Parts: sequence; structure tokens; C-alpha cells
Amino acid sequence: MMICRLCLAITLIPSVAYADEADGASEGDIVVYGRAMDQVGIASSGSEGVVGYADFENRPISRVGELAENVPGLIATQHSGSGKANQYFLRGFNLDHGTDLAAYVDGAPVNMRSHGHGQGYLDLNFLIPEMIERIDYTKGPYHAAEGDFSSAGAMRYTTRSRLDRPFGEVTGGSFGFWRGLIAGSAQLGDGNLLGAVEGSLSDGPWVLNERQRKVNGLVKYSQAHWSLALSGYTNKWVSTDQVPERAIAAGLIPRNGFIDPALGGRAGRAALTFNGQFGNTSVSAYAIGSRLELTSNFTYFLDDPVNGDQFRQVDRRGVFGGSIRQEWRGETLTWRIGADTRWDRIGQLGLYRTSGGAVLTTVREDRVDEYSGGLFGEVEAKLAPNLRVVTGLRGDAIGYNVRSDLPANSGSGSAAILSPKVALAWQARDGVELYANYGQGFHSNDVRGATITLDPSSGDPVSQVPVFARSRGAELGLRIERGNLNFSAVGFWLNLDSELVFVGDAGTTEPNDASRRYGTELAIFWRPTPGIAVDGAASWTHARFRGVTAGQDFIPGATPFVLGGGVSARLATGLTATARIRHFASVPLIEDNSQRSQATTLINLGAYWDSGRVRIGFDLLNLFDARHPDISYWYPSRLPGEPAGGIEDRHIHPVEPRQIRVSIRMRF
Repeated sequence: MMICRLCLAITLIPSVAYADEADGASEGDIVVYGRAMDQVGIASSGSEGVVGYADFENRPISRVGELAENVPGLIATQHSGSGKANQYFLRGFNLDHGTDLAAYVDGAPVNMRSHGHGQGYLDLNFLIPEMIERIDYTKGPYHAAEGDFSSAGAMRYTTRSRLDRPFGEVTGGSFGFWRGLIAGSAQLGDGNLLGAVEGSLSDGPWVLNERQRKVNGLVKYSQAHWSLALSGYTNKWVSTDQVPERAIAAGLIPRNGFIDPALGGRAGRAALTFNGQFGNTSVSAYAIGSRLELTSNFTYFLDDPVNGDQFRQVDRRGVFGGSIRQEWRGETLTWRIGADTRWDRIGQLGLYRTSGGAVLTTVREDRVDEYSGGLFGEVEAKLAPNLRVVTGLRGDAIGYNVRSDLPANSGSGSAAILSPKVALAWQARDGVELYANYGQGFHSNDVRGATITLDPSSGDPVSQVPVFARSRGAELGLRIERGNLNFSAVGFWLNLDSELVFVGDAGTTEPNDASRRYGTELAIFWRPTPGIAVDGAASWTHARFRGVTAGQDFIPGATPFVLGGGVSARLATGLTATARIRHFASVPLIEDNSQRSQATTLINLGAYWDSGRVRIGFDLLNLFDARHPDISYWYPSRLPGEPAGGIEDRHIHPVEPRQIRVSIRMRF
């Protein structure tokens, strides 16, 4: 971003840190709030924005995935162990583990396509929050630079290049939670070398000890125009998955109890990323190694009354690719072109029946090569001093080769899709801009669904899934930036041609219908006085299937209302307090809306004292000890002694109970 744009966002607020030098901040430091950065005259929609480290430095979070909740209107929940990717909700989508929400870290994609557990699997557990400098986000299919998985939104995380001073931090909390972090940077030659190592362990608030053990690491060397980063991550945990409410009501298990004690997983990731900015040309390249082994059991003894329904999913792959962007700026026209490519070399995609954690049989096992390329062009024309129009076109192609243990499910092929975009931005007056957007986008489906012919369990013929599911969306937006107030409001609609998916839990396809979503979002960031910052977001969405029987058009898991926000205040020199609320409304659990989840509301508090050398933090999570579900499902399952056909029931994973965490940071 240009220096002049940064200048517009600078303000003096004591006791809060500058985004790139937060670890050395003290009273009187310059602050850059990402949410306060001017977007009028720059943004092309009312729903895009920037979040800086200073926006969430003093924000209590219980898990890394909640960093995504810095995107207004987005909710990240969990229905399994801490090492599994979060469940995401945005714009009336139950995004599962990321199907229509794209994420990148230093230009490298995080979503895993044709994944062993779920399409677009989005695991953010490898992030170290203190090493995130900024988050740039967009929503809707209106942006030519965004491709696969971005129909609902896209997040781009940028890690830091340097720290003002090295530091060490230790955090301890309820339920055996411990975390340690050491980070620092130093000048090396003509650049800066940054390093960080994080380790954490937790028993969790569950009857079944979670035994989570996680290690993250980051090394990054940066010069004026380029950077090279190496990150590594490993995690192991025991899971308490969602449990049937009837078991809780009957006293068979407590609310935080379990049914199957042999669930859990292990995950790992290593990534090498390069980013360069050479004049008006930016390039990135990445090489990623990823693995996941996940053991689950959602229906207990419904399918196999003897051994149980436990299963294991395995995904091991390498991901290689890169992108290039070029921009030409003139007085009235700005041209942007770009290209990206990606190759997923998937060595093992496995689904196995297990019992007590031991493999019994193989349901299916595949090796997949999936390769893609994307091109986009965009022109921004200044039609008048206060009127801009942006038109763009994106083209994407995917090729694949599936080698299955069942030859009938092997095959190869390719597909392509074009996605036009257009945006209009009118600056009605200083600090006030109106937007109109239209665009088409897509998410890719698991390519095993494009080659499948037989159900691997039953041997029955099954329908294939197209490689691309197209989306179409439009948005009207308003942005106001006046003094210390930033406000945006948008109304949107989004159609998805088909929500057909390949289900990793079953190794086959699951048909679904076309859908339509429309709604509105409001977001505010306000600094009423120096030392006080208020932010909030509210989102309402109407989500329905299209072309189905009347009364059967509710989309399970589509959250109609989301509310989040908080206030951060400097109470005294070096002392900051934060209070935050997070609410998502009751959702339909089946298509006829006869079963719904319970609404969930959480309030978290934080207090942070910073002397410049020492920082002490206190987080109180779930202040009122709410006993709400983190996520709910409705489906049949069978416990021992129940009818052979099982019992349909609500299955929940409760929010974690009230807990405290205390951290001490020492700067050197």
C-alpha cells in the first residue's frame, strides 16, 4: 500500500501499538488501525476492508480460527477437536470447513481442494496471531483477482517482516491450557530476519482429555522489494465430537461428555513462500506440504451394530504454484492483469472403517493430480472526478487425473469457466461513497466426484458432480468516513447454481439444490475520544433452496442473523480493557424448518497492562458461562440398545465453559 494512504489512517492514541511495531509500543506511540484506514476512492465495494494487528492485539480469543471473525459478519465455530479446521458461517452459508471462503497467507492458498475431509478445507491453526500484520478481506464474487472458493468471501493474511524488539510470552489458563511464544527480528545484510516459535498444550474442558500438543514456527527474511518465508506446524489431539442431546437428557453423559473415546487426529504443514514487488509487478510462489489424519464417529452404531461407525480420513499432499500481477496507472485509466497457477500432487486420499482407532477395511483410496490456471484482466476508468467504473473478466481451468483403488472410479478430464465482474463507485461528497457491484464466481468440487461411477460402499451407480459450481451475485453499498467514524452498509444477493458436493465422510457424492441468498450487512468503527475504539457488525440473511417443494426450501445451517463487536478503552497509563460480544441466531437444521438450533451468545472480557518492557494480559472467556451450542446438527444416530434404524436427534457440540487465561510478555 502506498505511504500516502497510510498517512491518512494515522492517529495518536496512547497505549495502543503501531501495527508493525506492536511489541515495542508504549504511551504516545503512533497507531495504525486497519479498520480506520480510508477506503473511499480506493475500494470497489462497500463490503471490502482491512484489519490491522492493532485492531485485534487486545482482543480475547479462545482459538486461532477466531482471527477470521475480524471479517465483519463472519463466525468461526468448532464441532470437534482443537486441531481440526473450524466451521465457518458467512452471508447465510454454512461454509463447512471453507467451501466458499478463500484464505491466503503471504500469497499462498490455505484451502485444500479434493480434500480427504471436505472440499476447500480451511485450517488456520498454523497461524501465530502475533505474527499477523494485516488481514485484507473481500466479500462476494465481484473481484477479478479472487478465484476458487471466494463466492462468499476471501481473506488475505500478511505476516510481519520485523518486530521492534524480541519478546517471550507465556500464557496459562483453565483446563490445563499452556502456551509459550518466543519471537524476534534482527537486521541481516540489507534486510530483516524474523523468527517465531510457538508451542501450546491443552486438556480442554471435556470429560475426555483432549491432550492437544501443537508447535508452530516461522522464519522470514525480508528486503525492500522481496521476502522469503518458511513456516512449519504440527498438531495432535483427542476429539470430543458433537453428541446426541438425548444422551445428555437421559443422564448417559454430561453436556461435555463423549460417546466414542477413540477419536482425534494429527495434522502437519510446512510451507515455503516467496513474494516480490518490482515496480508495478508483483510475484509470488509457494511450495506446501500438508497432511491430515482424522478419526471420527458421528452415527455410532447405525451402519455397523457390531464394530461401530468409526472411520478415518487421511490426506497427504504437496501443493505448488504462484501468481503474477501487473498494473499500469494513467490519469483516467488503470489496467490490471494477473495470472496464477496451482498443482496439487495428492499422494494419499484415504477413507477407512476403523474400530477403537484400528483400521478394519478400506472404503476407498485414491491418488490425485489436480492442476489449474487462472487469468484475469481488469480496467478501472475514472469517468468523472467523483465517479469510477471497474470492469473485469476472469478465466479459470482445472485439469485432473484420479487413480482410484476401484478402477471404475478412476479417470481424467478438464473443465473451464469464465467469470465477468463490474463495479461502479460514486463519491457523493467528501468521505461518502456509494457502490454497485455485479459478478460471477465459483467454487470447484472435489474432482473425485467428477470421475466417480460406483458408490465404494454399496457398489450402486452414482451421479457425477460437475467440476465447477457457478455463483452469481450483486451488491449495493454505502461507505462513510468522517473524522473518527467509519461506517459501511450493504445489501446483497447471491445465487449458487448447485450445492452438489463430494462427501469425504462417505466417499461419494451428495446431491443438493440451487440456492439463493439475500441480505444486508452493517459495520462500524468509531473512535469517540483518544484511547477508546468501538467496532461492531451485524448481518441478516435470507437463505433458501430454489426449485424445490414448497416448505422444503430451508438451507440447514444457514445462519440468518449475526452480531459481533466490542469496545476497547484505555483506563489508565498502559492499561487497556476490552469487552466483546458474539451472537449468532437460531438456524434451521433440516429443510422443512421443523428442527432448529439454539441461538448462541458469548461475552468475553480482557484487560492488558503494558509498561513498554512487560505486558500482562488477562482474558475472561464466556463471562456468563453460557451453555449454548457451538454448533448443532439434526440426523439419525444409534446408541447401544436403540432401534436398528436409529433415532433422529439434535447433535450438539457445546461452547467451552467460562475460563480464564493469563499471559506475561517480556520484551528484551
